[in-house]
Amino acid sequence: MTVFDLPGLEAKSALLTKETLEPGFWERGGAGSVSRELAAVQTRIGRWRDLERERLEMEALAEILSEEDDPELSAEFYERSAKLAKSVEAERIYVLLDEEHDISPAIVTVHAGAGGLDSQDWCEMLYRMYLRWAESRRFGVRVLDELRDQEAGVKSVTFEVSGDFAYGYLKGEQGVHRLVRISPFDSAKRRHTSFASVEVLPVIPESVEVDIRPEDLKMDTFRSSGAGGQHVNMTDSAVRITHLPTGIVVSCQIERSQHMNRATAMGVLRSRLFERTLRERRERIESLQGEKRVIAWGSQIRSYTLQPFQLVKDHRSECEIGNVYAVLDGDIDELIMAYLKFLKTGLTSGRADSSSAAGLADEE
Repeated sequence: MTVFDLPGLEAKSALLTKETLEPGFWERGGAGSVSRELAAVQTRIGRWRDLERERLEMEALAEILSEEDDPELSAEFYERSAKLAKSVEAERIYVLLDEEHDISPAIVTVHAGAGGLDSQDWCEMLYRMYLRWAESRRFGVRVLDELRDQEAGVKSVTFEVSGDFAYGYLKGEQGVHRLVRISPFDSAKRRHTSFASVEVLPVIPESVEVDIRPEDLKMDTFRSSGAGGQHVNMTDSAVRITHLPTGIVVSCQIERSQHMNRATAMGVLRSRLFERTLRERRERIESLQGEKRVIAWGSQIRSYTLQPFQLVKDHRSECEIGNVYAVLDGDIDELIMAYLKFLKTGLTSGRADSSSAAGLADEE
């Protein structure tokens, strides 16, 4: 179980502060990411110190109330106790977000699976869900690439979510998401199952070295099909980059110039190559240890059922929520928290609205 490490955070703050004071710091690459990390660490230390100070004051109040009966002071004590409990609960999430790149912005890609219009519509629903979630947290969102279908839905979309711990929050969304509902595209009103995959990557700071050789890249340009104004749609400003050794393909068509689209696509490619290296390293370690992870890319991580009952079920943490429409409107914090707890402890936290519904969800 991870615990809060105040001395470790203070040491990290001192190290980052020392780095920012070095000559030429602001002229080198990665200065902005170091500065943002320092600000986040200092904010976290400040929040914890505020909680500790409030706890000590509450202990002093409790001692006074144990010796005398003061209704006004008692009311203040219970009011502040309730606020402190909420603050502590809110702080727990940061204890769970302690991996190296959790603090980073996130690059999210949603792909429609097999299933035609239903899956494309599901892909767009997931895209909207994440946009609404980011909006509720006042996180920034920048669309990097979007491939819409002329008839309905989205075939794929890539966007960047910026905000403290955006990657840490969203990393558990990676995997296959399943939707069960009455298809709006089926005139017979039959029930359909649709799939979409979600990929989540951290934005890698420029200070982190990722080996990309120019001779390993193939760059194609094409005319943008998305929004962006007349200039974007009339010139070959969109860029597609293929990394030949791995076969990874990234594209960007949202910026006004080819140069800007190429820079953005290269940023996404760096993140994907970095994540690939980390994943291969983890797989080698796990093969040596003989371990088998619960989650892997391509596995079904969550089901959203609208018919014949309503239930969202995360198959890793076993968290279950009956209000599917609230979840699809961006209320996914409970699912995120349940996964983070499961990731750290291996304990599930299922909450079913009915045992029969849970059983049916497993049978779908």
